[in-house]
Amino acid sequence: MDKQGAASQHIGRIRRFYIGCRLVVCLLFALSIAVFWGEILMALFSLTSLWVPIIFLSAFVCQLLYQKPWIINEETILNFLNLHYPDLQESGNLLLKKHDELNLLERLQLSKVEENLIKIPILQKQFLKPVKQASIALATALVVGPLLITLVHRKPDTGLLGAVPQAEKESKTTEKILPQITGVKLTITPPAYTGKAKRKQDKFAIEAEEGAAISWEISTNTTVKQVSLLLNNKQIIRLKAIDAEKQTWAVQATINQPGFYQVNIDGKLSDLYAIQIIHDLPPVIHIKTPQPYTYIDAGEAQQVNIRATINDDYGVLNALIFATVAKGSGEAVKFKDYKLDAGIAFSNRLPNYDLQKLVKLPALNMEPGDELYFYIQATDTHQQQSRTDVYTVSIQDTAKLLSMDGIVTGTDQKPEFFRSERQIILDSERLLKEKDSISAAQFKNRSNDLATDQKLLRLRYGKFLGEESESDIGSDDNNAVSDINNFGNADVIKDQYTDKHDNAEDAGFFEPGQKAQLKATLTEMWKAELQLRLYKPQDALAFEYKALRLLKDLQQKSRVYVAKTSYNPPPLKLEKRLSGDLSPIKSTSLKQDIKPEADQFESLRKAAEILGRLKAGASINAQQQQMLIPANKQLSIKATTEPGSYLAAMNALNNILSPDKKIKQGDIVLVQRAIQKALHAANKTPAAGQNSLDMGLSQQYFKNLNRSRQ
Repeated sequence: MDKQGAASQHIGRIRRFYIGCRLVVCLLFALSIAVFWGEILMALFSLTSLWVPIIFLSAFVCQLLYQKPWIINEETILNFLNLHYPDLQESGNLLLKKHDELNLLERLQLSKVEENLIKIPILQKQFLKPVKQASIALATALVVGPLLITLVHRKPDTGLLGAVPQAEKESKTTEKILPQITGVKLTITPPAYTGKAKRKQDKFAIEAEEGAAISWEISTNTTVKQVSLLLNNKQIIRLKAIDAEKQTWAVQATINQPGFYQVNIDGKLSDLYAIQIIHDLPPVIHIKTPQPYTYIDAGEAQQVNIRATINDDYGVLNALIFATVAKGSGEAVKFKDYKLDAGIAFSNRLPNYDLQKLVKLPALNMEPGDELYFYIQATDTHQQQSRTDVYTVSIQDTAKLLSMDGIVTGTDQKPEFFRSERQIILDSERLLKEKDSISAAQFKNRSNDLATDQKLLRLRYGKFLGEESESDIGSDDNNAVSDINNFGNADVIKDQYTDKHDNAEDAGFFEPGQKAQLKATLTEMWKAELQLRLYKPQDALAFEYKALRLLKDLQQKSRVYVAKTSYNPPPLKLEKRLSGDLSPIKSTSLKQDIKPEADQFESLRKAAEILGRLKAGASINAQQQQMLIPANKQLSIKATTEPGSYLAAMNALNNILSPDKKIKQGDIVLVQRAIQKALHAANKTPAAGQNSLDMGLSQQYFKNLNRSRQ
């Protein structure tokens, strides 16, 4: 047996091992579900154990349909091995190709890969991970099932799992608070449009919806004179005492911006507490059908089915389809606007809706040649709106498609051998009508003449793609390069890959989309010519119409819909019109000295230098301490927009500036990281990419070439 056959058998063994692992996973998960739900149902409803096999079989079938291990083929296994084994050099898929289809380089690479494939072990650890997870799930079901049954019998009125207090769901992260504070109660009331209920917490850090009302209730262990909140080092919110002993203080405020705040009790400031805002995003609309530009050909139903999904954070209030019908062409084009209902009741204001609207174009007074432009606009419960791009639906006008307007004139006649595609279609239809009245020889001659006309027209359009002769069309010289007899022939390789002026792929100034459509047009002309050569003008008509359709589409690419805007010019003063009086016009000269802006991050750079000295063990003097204060202000500005990234660094810098606290290395490192992040974000400027023109392919090629020689 050759190496390729041995490698193929080895891949088959790995595939069978993978399928076996997936079957074991399905079996274990089905057992877990059967054990868990069987015990629960027997405990709650006193069902017999006969339900356990039924649950097991149902779960096993569902797992098989979900996992679908039988669809795994050798190509999937080879893709997995290419990803996890670098020795294969991502060339394992060469094993699936036939030996005759491989070129010289692919054969050399395959001979190297086959040896590495055989060395790969059949037992893959990645395949066993799901088996371990399924085993853990089964063990968990065996343990948790009896425990849940016990809880159900103990607390039947609390449900299956019992009520979990809200306080247990919240994280118990500790916060540093002032010694005078014994407790805090925060009440977060989201805006009414969110539909969320009021919630309470016992932490100072806030994560609330935009526009939420926050109520603070702070309790102290002693009588204090004044309690206030300092927001972003700017705004002061004073709390009021709600008891006679002045040990309970409360206030309510609306928070719209992220940032941080501190609690001030009789002049003593607490640590910084983050304020994170959950912004309400506008609705997201995704149109599934139709395509951005849709044609309706002759014979098709003149209707369009609009299917879209609308998603929002809290709820969708309304959605409308705005349509515009364009009639006519040139200066005689007319537009008419329509506002179509989405056909959905948004009374429940759900966050997700599936929109489906069938629009019949004749109901909008559309005729062949007209175009429909539409977009969907949605509004959420916070009155935020979003809209999609404009989609275009066009009804094809076959009469206009075959018209000769603007092409044939009395003074500029086209040569007969440059017949247009329209003329070829008309001649083909005339030939079919006269087929019974002419001889077979005349029919074949006329069909062959039409094929010649189609060829000349194809060559004419081929010049736009740089095809200077018929030999350039569809030529493929890759066979000469891959031929084993030309191995080492530099002339063949240079002829294929050097830049030549008559290379069709490099000629022309068309965009890739236009070039692709021109190539598709030439392909249809090729097919039409073939059918005409075979004396089958009836079969050639389909390809001729397709080629004409593509050509007309290229002509219509310049037609773009732009919504009209109104312009009200200022009224003219008739007494000054055509008077030529320029005396009110004064010539002005502007002189300005432009100075370079000051570096707003200079304080951060100085602070980074001082912190580097502190980290090395040097002491900080009063002057250096004063230089760190502007850096603290810069970090506070950053913390107002990104409290999660800079709030901890501000607390660390406050500890460094505090004369009563010892400077810690951890605080220095934390502040240095925050300063580096702020400076790195500030230095980002638009610049050209530094990648090479070939995106590094040449370096990768020489690297692999040197590796193969070793």
